[in-house]
Amino acid sequence: MLEIQYKPNSLVQRFIFEHNDEFLIQTNSPEEKVILLILRDLLRLGWEITFKPNRISIKPPQFYDKQVIKSSMEIKRQESITKKKIWIDKHIELARMNLADGDEVWRSEITPVIEICKSQSEFDIFRIFRYYWSSPYSEYVGRRLKLIIRDSALPNKPIIGIAALGSSIIHIPDRDKWIGWDKSTRTNNLIYTMDAYVLGALPPYNHLLGGKLISYVIASNEVREIYRQKYKDAVTNIAKRTVNDIACIFTTSLYGKSSQYNRVRFNDKTLYNQIGETKGYGTLHLTDETFEAMRELLVCKGMNVTNRFGDGPIWRMRVIRTAANILGFDADFLLKHSFQRAIYLTPLATNYKEFLQGKSQQLDYYDYPLSSLVQYWRKRWLINRRSNPEVEKAVLDFRRSEFSIG
Repeated sequence: MLEIQYKPNSLVQRFIFEHNDEFLIQTNSPEEKVILLILRDLLRLGWEITFKPNRISIKPPQFYDKQVIKSSMEIKRQESITKKKIWIDKHIELARMNLADGDEVWRSEITPVIEICKSQSEFDIFRIFRYYWSSPYSEYVGRRLKLIIRDSALPNKPIIGIAALGSSIIHIPDRDKWIGWDKSTRTNNLIYTMDAYVLGALPPYNHLLGGKLISYVIASNEVREIYRQKYKDAVTNIAKRTVNDIACIFTTSLYGKSSQYNRVRFNDKTLYNQIGETKGYGTLHLTDETFEAMRELLVCKGMNVTNRFGDGPIWRMRVIRTAANILGFDADFLLKHSFQRAIYLTPLATNYKEFLQGKSQQLDYYDYPLSSLVQYWRKRWLINRRSNPEVEKAVLDFRRSEFSIG
């Protein structure tokens, strides 16, 4: 139960009785503004509110409906798009130039090639397409590898999808239990894993299960080699070990079991294994508007919570905790009732567990050539999709000149 104090006959009380999507939150009090925005965010998610003398008790639902999560993510996505509207409008033609019309794609053999983001133009292409996703834009800190997957079977090599790998999150209980990590072993060997924090297809390839194709690409020998080359000269600060090997890749799905990762196999091996769920601890359920109001409250109080690593989750949590201390509510309770994610693991070596547990010193890698993975995807998924009249119509109806983000 989250309890927040408020003044009787204040705008907070009026908001709760009159709340609707048109309610304007206008107040000169930074404290009241933060409370109002928190209430708005939580009411949208189905939290129950009970009045008590001079305070409100707010109870979260036992679980979040998939549609509720999607609606919340769309609100955050629109916030991000609105903030970056000028940049997006400036680069939308760049996006269209790198796509293909549906009739071209329908005839394509679809032969993916991997392009590593190195130039500003490549990073701009990656960024503009990242805004297309239903989840809000966010970045990882530490090691990062951004990839653009193109279709070399067509003359202009249009983009099939994008993917990004980043340093794995430090502590996820279900993941750590699966690997068999204690804190010390995890600290030593986490560096040999990566998180796929962006992974998906763009239109019209998304209608042809291009998302599954990108999932296959990420598991390939070629991506592992790209990573090895990028970090071949990197060593850990303390143990002085090389960090250019990846034992496995983790990714998550915000809406529970993922249709994109479901049944992604190669020959007799499952490439994406669901191993648990995150605890739902975070800030995804709070809008950027609410977060900015918290920052404004801190400024008004003469407090400075520094941002050392960019707009990342740790800094955001520090801001929220500080605001909670000022307003006298339990930040931990608020943060632990965000959205759970399903955790998937892609083993890249037969002995990935033993290696990550420190019981093996060398990885015995699977052999996953990109060409073989793609051929498997064509036979297992693409042929069936192209026999579906509804899919054919969806693909053929796509015009790159009409692509938009909004």
